[in-house]
Amino acid sequence: MYASREDIGYDFGDDSKAGSKPIKPNPNIDGGWAWMIVLSSFLVHILIMGSQMALGILNMEWLEEFNQSRGLTAWVSSLSMGITLIVGPFIGLFISMCGCRKTAIIGGILNALGWILSAYASNVHYLFLTFGVTAGVGSGMVYLPAVVMVGQYFQKRRALAQGLSTTGTGFGAFLMTALLKYLCTEFGWRNAMFIQGAISLNLCVCGALMRPLSAKSVVSEKYGARSNSEDNQAKALSHSAETIKSNGVLSEEPEKKEEATNEEVLDSVQHIEIGGKSRSGRNMYGLRILKTVSQLTVTVRKGFAIWYSSYFGAASLFTNRVFVAFIIWALFAYSSFVIPFIHLPEIVKQYNLPSQNNIFPLTSIIAIVHIFGKVILGIISDLPCISTWNVFLMANFTLVTCILTLPLMQTYVSLAVVCALIGFSSGYFSLMPVVTEDLVGTKHLANAYGIIICANGISALLGPPFAGWIYDITHKYDFSFYISGLLYMVGIIFLLIQPCIQKKQPREKSTEEAQV
Repeated sequence: MYASREDIGYDFGDDSKAGSKPIKPNPNIDGGWAWMIVLSSFLVHILIMGSQMALGILNMEWLEEFNQSRGLTAWVSSLSMGITLIVGPFIGLFISMCGCRKTAIIGGILNALGWILSAYASNVHYLFLTFGVTAGVGSGMVYLPAVVMVGQYFQKRRALAQGLSTTGTGFGAFLMTALLKYLCTEFGWRNAMFIQGAISLNLCVCGALMRPLSAKSVVSEKYGARSNSEDNQAKALSHSAETIKSNGVLSEEPEKKEEATNEEVLDSVQHIEIGGKSRSGRNMYGLRILKTVSQLTVTVRKGFAIWYSSYFGAASLFTNRVFVAFIIWALFAYSSFVIPFIHLPEIVKQYNLPSQNNIFPLTSIIAIVHIFGKVILGIISDLPCISTWNVFLMANFTLVTCILTLPLMQTYVSLAVVCALIGFSSGYFSLMPVVTEDLVGTKHLANAYGIIICANGISALLGPPFAGWIYDITHKYDFSFYISGLLYMVGIIFLLIQPCIQKKQPREKSTEEAQV
């Protein structure tokens, strides 16, 4: 049975209140506007992740234009991809204060600005700032809300919804590669980046589609959850949540007092405004500004309080040991997926297979099968008799096995089979938001998933240079795959060990109590 977040959940004691007030389920959950959210997230993945997958076209133009080393020029693309993910925890703060819609719209403007300013680059270092940082931060401000909103709007079919939305990465890789190649050929790389910046403004439209759920919808969402299984994995992970609840539950009394104080300030401002209608327009204008500033201050303080408590408060996300193991896994996992894309062309040359690879590139096999993998794994995970956690682990084991065996394959057919398995098993990326939500709950999904993609960003940023460094020492690509595969296996072992520890601790505690 599917292990929902009530099984392996990470909660803060809010469900008891919600349980006393059953509300009619909102029609937009698992249907209605929810599919517009999937469409919005799908387009975001095309415009952001698809564009980043196609940066190899621009990288060749930059090498020819600026005559810099390949290593220095490659940092432009690495910065953009890495920062998109690394800024996740800070984007969680924006979401807590402004919501997903405003955050995504601002990010769309910032991303487009980064592309447009990069068209006027005079050197590679200029691109570090405009494209690597500016466009990267803008991408992160759109990407995280796109994932979080799908998790908020879906309960019964979350895995399928996330799978459909994230297939935009594969489609985008094909579309954006062809588009950028055509634009660079017809108009030059500078005009191509300018046009791509204009296209990126569509991210603002995607953000506008991210209509927030009402408070009633959030409460009713809990009643639309699937029935929970009692398998050993779910029980083991549930102890993580119980430990959190017993150790650190956010006290609500200080928040209530703070909200009451803020409301008193706003009421006093409103009272002054009403009593001062006879005053001059200048004073009224000043009072309105004061009221707006007070409301903004209240919003910022509440958002920061939620963000701070998630990371450093008594009920911090880091007190969930399974979630911490998930972070460690994320630090090693993403580079194992990125490294084959970078080194496969060189391996093909080494084995004298360029003619066959030119007909159907191995990287294209990974990208195509990756699309189907996301959808199929999402459908399987949504089956009532299947645990998402088990599907996630099986896909990880398959991927790490393929990474370790890929250097042993020396024919095009064998490499194609392994690459197809890599593409299919890496479809577990669509399950990452689902597993994260199961661990921490919908309320803390933005902050928690921000941490996970930050770990992925560090992996994406450091993994490929590390693999290149290994090649410079050994003059073989084999060791790059072996070392990344072994590190990946360490991360998977952490995922397996922590639930066993959580399961063992309550037994030891009960034994001690019996002795007393």
